[in-house]
Amino acid sequence: MMPGLVGASQLLNRSSSFLVTCSLSKHLHFCNSSLCNAARRPFPSIRTFASMAASDEFVKGSVLPNGVAVITLDRSKALNAMNIDMDIKYKSFLDQWEADPKVKCVLVESSSPRAFSAGGDVKLIASKNQLSDVIEVFTAEYSLICKISEYKKPYISFMDGITMGFGIGLSGHGRYRIVTERTVLAMPENGIGLFPDVGFAYIAARTPAEGSVGLYLGMTGKRISTPADALYVGLGTHYVPSGNLAPLKEALLAADFSQDPHIDITKLLTKYSTDPDSEPLLKINLPQIASCFGWNNSVNEIVEELKRHQLSLDARVAEWAKDALVGLGKGAPFSLCLTQKHFSRVASAVGKHESDLSNLIGVMKTEYRIAIRSSRRNDFAEGVRAVLVDKDQNPKWNPPSVDAVAPREVEALFEPLAPETEELNV
Repeated sequence: MMPGLVGASQLLNRSSSFLVTCSLSKHLHFCNSSLCNAARRPFPSIRTFASMAASDEFVKGSVLPNGVAVITLDRSKALNAMNIDMDIKYKSFLDQWEADPKVKCVLVESSSPRAFSAGGDVKLIASKNQLSDVIEVFTAEYSLICKISEYKKPYISFMDGITMGFGIGLSGHGRYRIVTERTVLAMPENGIGLFPDVGFAYIAARTPAEGSVGLYLGMTGKRISTPADALYVGLGTHYVPSGNLAPLKEALLAADFSQDPHIDITKLLTKYSTDPDSEPLLKINLPQIASCFGWNNSVNEIVEELKRHQLSLDARVAEWAKDALVGLGKGAPFSLCLTQKHFSRVASAVGKHESDLSNLIGVMKTEYRIAIRSSRRNDFAEGVRAVLVDKDQNPKWNPPSVDAVAPREVEALFEPLAPETEELNV
């Protein structure tokens, strides 16, 4: 069975959580003004005092005497799947510590070696099925990602174990991204009828071969399970063997920080990190990835090129192409077209400072529009049914094929939101 999406669904069935946050509604177009106004309430019905109290247990924060502030994700039974109250608690720590001169840096870790974070918790939002809930969730998630990306103090993530979906959002945009041999990275959202969000398109656009590697990962849901590949695509900045994490943390907590904590952190990371002992598999397959997943290739062109590589006399190339086709086959056709369109636009904006998509904030504002609308489509409801409810792994997508996807319907997801609905304000 293919690692990417199939492996992720098996993981989800065990943990009763998913890697994205979304809604079970069936509609693309909105917006009922009463619902939109409800979305602006400071304490919508989706949140309860009980769930807010639980966030204190799941997201723990503390500041050590030397100025290291630590966030510990402690929802191990759900692989640290993040719900909205956890998002809000997390951001409140970051806001507080950013303004505190005693805080020198922030370290984010998990209480469990199994997972840093498997993503967003789908259960609550799926059960509510309200547009206002969807808006609040994406606002909380995306605002947190933007906060992390522009954080004014050193931000260190221990990405040990499963780090998928929103887990990448919590770590992939921070300054220091520590991976171990246990790190597993993936963006499998196409497999439930959504798209790879959390600003992954911004990261993907800066991967090798002008973003081809990132598009390949986003479209197929392929897992990254080696430190070499994590560093190669830029999701990790340092490889620290898991046995060195505790000594590294102890050294951070004992450090006497100078005027520039970045210098001190870099020295410690140099001491405890090492080079991977293998070549990146993605680099080995780079010629094929580049020929298939160039950002100007349509989904059909990608498929045809993969089929050509599947006939290669080189067994490695043929097997790689077969796995990529299996990964694409798990995604909703509409989601595949949406992902290709979004990622290609972000990739083409690299270096063009006049484009809103050349910076992460602009990408997140666009993804906010897409996420709200794509989560209202029937494909999401069907994807959740097939992966999480009936678990038959046999979704009936609508439209059923790439050829049946109307380009204008894909384009509609990028349009400004209705006047009654606020854009992402970050």
